Amino acid sequence: MKIKENLYHKRIISIDALRGITIFIMIFVNELASIKQVPQWMRHMPADADAMTFVDVVFPAFLFIVGMSIPFAFNARLLKGDSAKKIWTHTLKRALALIIIGVFMVNAEYGYDATKMIITPVFWALLAYFMPIPIWNKYAKDFPVWLKYTLQYGGMLVLIVLYFLYVQEETGEIGMTPKWWGILGLIGWAYLFTVVYYWIVSGRLWAMIAFLVVCVAGNTINLTEGSFIQQASWLSFIAGHLTHAALVAAGVVISLLFFDRKVAAKINWAVIGFAVLFFITGYLLRPYFGISKIKGTPSWTMFSAAICTVLFYFLYWLMEIKKITKWSNFFMPAAANPLLIYILPGVIYYFCKAFQIHIIPGYFRVGVPGIIWSLVFSTIMLFVMKLCNKYKIQLHL
Repeated sequence: MKIKENLYHKRIISIDALRGITIFIMIFVNELASIKQVPQWMRHMPADADAMTFVDVVFPAFLFIVGMSIPFAFNARLLKGDSAKKIWTHTLKRALALIIIGVFMVNAEYGYDATKMIITPVFWALLAYFMPIPIWNKYAKDFPVWLKYTLQYGGMLVLIVLYFLYVQEETGEIGMTPKWWGILGLIGWAYLFTVVYYWIVSGRLWAMIAFLVVCVAGNTINLTEGSFIQQASWLSFIAGHLTHAALVAAGVVISLLFFDRKVAAKINWAVIGFAVLFFITGYLLRPYFGISKIKGTPSWTMFSAAICTVLFYFLYWLMEIKKITKWSNFFMPAAANPLLIYILPGVIYYFCKAFQIHIIPGYFRVGVPGIIWSLVFSTIMLFVMKLCNKYKIQLHL
């Protein structure tokens, strides 16, 4: 793969801003999920509702941003002189780490037989959520090497032990199973599929558009009852992940349209055209499959891609063209440390549960007070990330 000389090399702060805003909302809605008496428009829609709320766009937005970052990440590594082997190794390690963390998180929630486990499920979950921090922390250059490796390999050893301490509820067998891959796992698979293809086609715009079409088509066929994809488990597995890869691919396409100098002159109409095309595709497929995040329907995918494209277009205009950027400083701590801010609330939750610590009274777990608390909690997490970034506690896959 060659360096894309025509790709802009400067930092695109509007991508960081969109990432930070998305993560802030993600923390907010995750906390809100435990609050009672909250309006439905502030929750995920049920699987059969044929509708979506802003909550159902959060996960797609993160996938979209992952896609937007891929061309810049690859170009940066090629400019550094990284070999193909090094880039492939990094890609596989990143995807595998996301999948592993996702599976541990899912198994921490349910599926265990507490009566047969040596340690309590709550303490097991606390360790499962915490161990990625020492394993994948980006240690400072002056950090003692012996301590770094002790923390990293010690954390890996703990995760291995946790795997064998887990007892399945239904079968009584030892070890975890991927009941589903978790949010991080789904991101890992979608990232892997898209990056492998991106590398093969050398990041060509037309080829990425073709991949996006294949992803949507595969998702559509997979949801069609009795299709040949459903009859082959391995094809169904691939098609299921292409659902989310479509959003990553959409992000790649929009990124290339925005920042490839070859098409810069046509950027406005091209990007607007794709946003409209995403929306029309979702609209045309809706009567057949409905809109459902839980089912991963193509209409949900395409409507989300259209929304993300419009949102980014606005941020690009506001920040890169109009140079109005100061407001984004509030969200940037999350943009700089997305994995840690996603994991840390789980660490806090299981720590409090394990030691029976009650942070807030029950009054703040219902209705409007609960909504206010969720906003306050998300804001607190941003300030915590600011401190973590300052003291070099940053997860880097």
